Amino acid sequence: MKLKIMLGSAVLAALSLTACNKAENKTVAPKTEAAKEAAGNKTIADGLGDSKKFADAAKAAGLDATLAGPGPYTVLVPSDAAFDKMPAGALDTLMKPDARSDLTAVLTYHILPGTILAADIGKAIDAGKGKAKLPTMGGGALTATRDGDAIVLSDSAGTKARLVGAEDQRTNGVIHHIDAVLMPS
Repeated sequence: MKLKIMLGSAVLAALSLTACNKAENKTVAPKTEAAKEAAGNKTIADGLGDSKKFADAAKAAGLDATLAGPGPYTVLVPSDAAFDKMPAGALDTLMKPDARSDLTAVLTYHILPGTILAADIGKAIDAGKGKAKLPTMGGGALTATRDGDAIVLSDSAGTKARLVGAEDQRTNGVIHHIDAVLMPS
């Protein structure tokens, strides 16, 4: 019951973010010709190649098919270097078949419902007077803040990840690259 309430709250919060986008005529999915051209015909699953470890983990968890589906999703993809910063053996343990539920929990903590661009996160931070809660598909929430011009996402344990590089718009959402692996509580 508690999980249903948390998921319902997550969906409502995500809808409020995307509703703001629509009200401001922001692109929720690539609609303009330039956005469609930028997204091409590639899905989020197709765009994970730069982060082999995340792509391998998504496949092991069975999320690769979801990320190739219609979406829309916002995926926070840690770099391979971010996975390398995890405690020794942690990723190997998560990749074992008997740890699939734990791996899925970690990965869905990096997936937000809807298409949420960096500019949208920035506006939510400003509207929240310096802080915004971003619900995840895993039922948790990340806290978004700013550090200068950078957007920083924090998990419940206080681990911080910065959005790095440009966002990648795809036919079924957007990929943001981050420099740390965030963990659900």
